[in-house]
Amino acid sequence: MAELETSVSFGALGSTAVVAVTEPTALAAATLAVEEVVARFDEACSRFRDDSELTALNASAGSPVHVSPLLLEAVEASLRAARVTDGDVDPTVGEALIALGYDRDFDAIGTAGVATVSIAAVPGWQTVRVDRAASTVTTARGVLLDLGATAKALAADHAAAAASASVEGGVLVSLGGDISIGGPPPERGWQIRVTDDHRSELTAPGQWIALTGGGLATSSTTVRRWKTDGGSAHHLLDPATGRPAAGPWRTVSVTAASCLDANIASTAAIIRGEGAREWLESLRLPARLVRLEGGAVHVAGWPDEGDDLL
Repeated sequence: MAELETSVSFGALGSTAVVAVTEPTALAAATLAVEEVVARFDEACSRFRDDSELTALNASAGSPVHVSPLLLEAVEASLRAARVTDGDVDPTVGEALIALGYDRDFDAIGTAGVATVSIAAVPGWQTVRVDRAASTVTTARGVLLDLGATAKALAADHAAAAASASVEGGVLVSLGGDISIGGPPPERGWQIRVTDDHRSELTAPGQWIALTGGGLATSSTTVRRWKTDGGSAHHLLDPATGRPAAGPWRTVSVTAASCLDANIASTAAIIRGEGAREWLESLRLPARLVRLEGGAVHVAGWPDEGDDLL
């Protein structure tokens, strides 16, 4: 009898999804649960779908918009990210990203040649109002939301929970490298290769770690880059300037109780620069920060090489 697979990968949310299980017979059901969650998030939160809820919200011109519970949760998650990072992670960067040329699904950007760009101010997360009782979101006129910094991580948490609830055993879900774990882990934990890019070969510079629960997120300036008439750009914007972050870190990986919290911290760390080390230590969030020229700094209990368990 052929050995059953324990993982599968497929395209999702402009990136790659991976579903892994501890019980091979659970893979099909777990994958179906993840696919359903991913589809709902894409319909609600995509900036690149004409028929998404977010597109309708961004076209609202300052009027309250009734939204689904899922988009309401995603917007609230993005606003919480802004609050806890003092605005370093801000969902109102949509217009600034478009001004820099990130105006379509990323796979299509590279086919467009060198983008002619400008710099747009970021209005600030305080311009967004959520009325939970009425299920409405109101943005100031001209504000365009981009939920990419948090919605994918939130989707990973939802997907891992849904898959774990539908099958026996443990489940790991990765959406573009944002990882969430549900159920009991393998005996030695989930073995994960942490690199600049989740698509890298296993021989790429990085570190093996073992996770037993919670979430892991990696933010990097080395991926989602494109050419502009002003030089190379990347998708991690500093809301204070409307420009790509230019700090000392090219990649930051963080573990936390959820993938969402890990993603908030890893994204903010890129923006914060040198101050990220003390900030992550104060939050007791294990993290691996890689400098632009190479060389990793480990904080808050992130394991040294060869001591991989988190």
